[in-house]
Amino acid sequence: MKKYLIILSLLALGNMALAQDYFGAGNDSGLNITSSSNSRGTDAGNTVNGSGMDADIMAMSRFLDQATMGSSRADIEAATLLGYEAWIKRQYEMDISRIQPRIENIWGEMFPWQYARDLKGWKESNPDIPLTAEIEKNIEEDVFGPWAVHFFYGWWENTILAEDQLRQRVAYALSQIIVVSANSDLRDHAESMSSYYDLLLTHAFGNYRDLLMDMTLNPSMGLYLSHYNNPKEVLEEKLHPDENYAREIMQLFSIGLFELNLDGSRKKDVDGSDIPTYNNDDVKEVAKVFTGLAASGVMENPYVEIPYFGMNWYLADKEKPMTMYEEWHDEGIKKILGDLELPAGQSGMQDIEETIDFLFNHDNTGPFVVRQLIQRLVKSNPSPGYISRVASRFNDNGSGVRGDMKSVITAILMDEEARNCDELQSADNGHLREPILRLTKLAKSFDLNCIKDTLILLPSGEYKEEKVPCQKARYWHNGITDGRQLRQTPVGAPSVFNFYLPDHSPVGGISQAGLVAPEFKIHDATTSINYINQVHGAAFWDFFLFPFDRDLNEDMGVSTIDFVVLTEVAKSHEELLNYLDVQLTHGQLSESTRTNLRDFLDNMPNWINDDYKARVILFMIMISPDFAIMK
Repeated sequence: MKKYLIILSLLALGNMALAQDYFGAGNDSGLNITSSSNSRGTDAGNTVNGSGMDADIMAMSRFLDQATMGSSRADIEAATLLGYEAWIKRQYEMDISRIQPRIENIWGEMFPWQYARDLKGWKESNPDIPLTAEIEKNIEEDVFGPWAVHFFYGWWENTILAEDQLRQRVAYALSQIIVVSANSDLRDHAESMSSYYDLLLTHAFGNYRDLLMDMTLNPSMGLYLSHYNNPKEVLEEKLHPDENYAREIMQLFSIGLFELNLDGSRKKDVDGSDIPTYNNDDVKEVAKVFTGLAASGVMENPYVEIPYFGMNWYLADKEKPMTMYEEWHDEGIKKILGDLELPAGQSGMQDIEETIDFLFNHDNTGPFVVRQLIQRLVKSNPSPGYISRVASRFNDNGSGVRGDMKSVITAILMDEEARNCDELQSADNGHLREPILRLTKLAKSFDLNCIKDTLILLPSGEYKEEKVPCQKARYWHNGITDGRQLRQTPVGAPSVFNFYLPDHSPVGGISQAGLVAPEFKIHDATTSINYINQVHGAAFWDFFLFPFDRDLNEDMGVSTIDFVVLTEVAKSHEELLNYLDVQLTHGQLSESTRTNLRDFLDNMPNWINDDYKARVILFMIMISPDFAIMK
């Protein structure tokens, strides 16, 4: 730490006697302040006027960690000037950055490469067959894509470039509650996955009821939870309504398994047992509601022009909501949870609207949904009071509106349990950063470069491999590899139950304390080592965000961290630690970690350059418990 010698004049001492202030609070009137060191343009006066304090910027860094996918130093400083409420308000006013347009652009760039590769492959496989226009057309039409990897490219590009970062973070949280996954037939259809995700982005600041309704009609959800082409019961043909979506919209998207109090605790019957919200008969009745839905449009093809019930999903226009085919909708009476009766002969869409309204207005939905949103944004173990306060805002935003997501998000982020520093000392505070958020945090904390490996011909006739800049930075990342190595990638959950259940409690001290830690479900010996290896590659080998198709085009490179700023900061060991503490650990870099890193830096040989110092300290902080556990 810099040591300052503060010299106060007699006049200043006289003024101090009258002040009701203290050093660091701005009372520098009449003080003449000098110091033994003014390193790199610092002003000794900052020790008294408060501008040298990092508390505000560290608090904002922590706030942005809850509200964004990651933030640069400039983002943090700008938000600090705005303040929490003004920053949130500005985010609410921003236009939506959607994924579908990005995927269209990505595929527009990728298609010529894919076509050229397929054409070359055909020629090599058929050297004796003349290439005709018809063959070329067939090859062109058979180019595979866009598929899941292109969705991942679009997701990462959007995450890094989009300004509406609060919306992006909330949509990502919602994607783990209302789940659709590329681990299904959806993986072959990026446009379908993006239509699903763009609904999350649309309704992230909208109303939760509208989100439930639009997800019910979304073709991706229809395929994933099998209510696409879901027929009414026809006994002679042995047809029965599929119960999958009926079960999951209750269990996972709205009311949960057991009746809840406003604070998220379970209600008990006279015997002290949990009270189920529904039974199997209820599932069968709700399944009847979601019959008769199928495609409303047809993708371009030479065989089918008009959509119909029973049409193969692959032919469906996957960006248009499903429509109701009344002849395939169950027209009978439906009794739901003992409280709602849908009359016979009612239209299919009216049945669906009333069922969605019923589930949305159920007492459980507020506490059930907001608890999971708090877990995804702030902490794994919100107190009953925290859940109750936010659920109350879900039930009524103050203007009589239920399900207002803006009101819910503001309540989550501005609650005393999220903002009060006293909470940092509580054993139930914080959560393990999930792998995706560790990587997006790193990607958005620093500038990124695009480099590619190129062979340089030397005068000797030999080749030397060098890293050179790409012509275009793309920020495309291979989510397939992350799914394998880290067991997490956007819209890549192994099932509708997400990557982890909200009540997962790992064996040991956490479970013994009666706490939960969902993210630990995918944190094991394999994923933790793979994460360390990924960060090592980013810090030391300039290998961070990399596309799956780099072999297609010589100008497709890897997005790497730009170490220019960190190298400059690393000229002072303490400044480097402080800078990364603000950027990555929000002022929570523990004294033991700081001491170890400081000693490591101070004992480095003189020939070690600042670039290496910046890289090694970034690596060590990124794999430290101080970074892994967000408090």
